[in-house]
Amino acid sequence: MIEFTKMHGLGNDFVVIDAIRQEISLTPEQIRFIAARHFGVGCDQLLLVELAAKHSDADFRYRIFNADGSEVAQCGNGARCFARFVRDKKLSYKDNILVDTQGGQLLLSFDDDGLITVNMGIPRHSPAIIPLRTEQEEKFYTVDVNGIEKAFGAVSMGNPHAVLKVNDVQLAQVSEIGEALESHPFFPERANIGFMQVIDRHTIKLRVYERGTGETLACGSGACAAVVIGIEQKLLDQDVIVELPGGKLKIHWEGRDKPVFMTGPAVSVFEGRVEV
Repeated sequence: MIEFTKMHGLGNDFVVIDAIRQEISLTPEQIRFIAARHFGVGCDQLLLVELAAKHSDADFRYRIFNADGSEVAQCGNGARCFARFVRDKKLSYKDNILVDTQGGQLLLSFDDDGLITVNMGIPRHSPAIIPLRTEQEEKFYTVDVNGIEKAFGAVSMGNPHAVLKVNDVQLAQVSEIGEALESHPFFPERANIGFMQVIDRHTIKLRVYERGTGETLACGSGACAAVVIGIEQKLLDQDVIVELPGGKLKIHWEGRDKPVFMTGPAVSVFEGRVEV
């Protein structure tokens, strides 16, 4: 039996597992079972809390698995839940927690108002790093999607993101276009697809079709990516409220070669045990 905690960040929900106090070895099939909403616990992603490697200066290792069983490098909403989990489970009493991920290190900080701020690191714009099947960096890339040319910005937040500007996010064809773009040959490692409606220079609305999961109620790294691309396209200022279906995130970015900061809530829903 595996002990777990069900958590969410703005409705983006997670099964969080302590892999420090219990021995955990999960196959992709077992992860898919746990993530299944009708047969398992149900979640967008499964998160593992592990000890950092001996040579690392981090406090913990943070691992992320999509609902399809694939391991990925970044999840911003999950990072806030990770911080809340280690505090609630008394694994750490620090106000600032450094964690290792596949995409690099993240600094997680507790604010006085109970929110959690994540230093999401420096966005990467190079096509080779995102990665994209092109050599030249552009503010707008175009590909053919179901016979229609789509333009978007792209960036890596430790995971690949493409962001399309739309007039009305409620009318955006998130499932159809998101699914087609997510696995488009232009993205050799697939991509998270954001649909951004700019309200003003400090506010956007956003829906995200997540790689390996589908549309979620919130995507932290997707919110960061949308703000970065919006600033790069001179549509936004450096402090932006991102309105997602599950709630709001605060994003701050000062420009190239600077880290992105994301602030939002993290909530524990229930605890349980599951047999896999």
